[in-house]
Amino acid sequence: MSVKSESMIRPCTWIYLLLMLLTLFTWLVGVTGQSGFGISMLVLGLSLLKGFLIGDYYMGLRRVTSPWRWVIVLWLLLPGSLIGLAFYISS
Repeated sequence: MSVKSESMIRPCTWIYLLLMLLTLFTWLVGVTGQSGFGISMLVLGLSLLKGFLIGDYYMGLRRVTSPWRWVIVLWLLLPGSLIGLAFYISS
């Protein structure tokens, strides 16, 4: 029988903390009034990363066969790319 250390933090807890930090960062960008194409793309990229992490860790797609996992990735990339293209055209 192996003894687990109680100080071990589960991966989903690390992902939760990362999601909270990314959310705090995007909130700070909005509160401080940062703007511009680069900032917009950074915030968009972070939101796509957050969506990917939620799909992988909280929807359990890390252990699913490839076609179903790619559905979420494509679902995130298609609107994200279109939004990025709209920002690029407007700037």
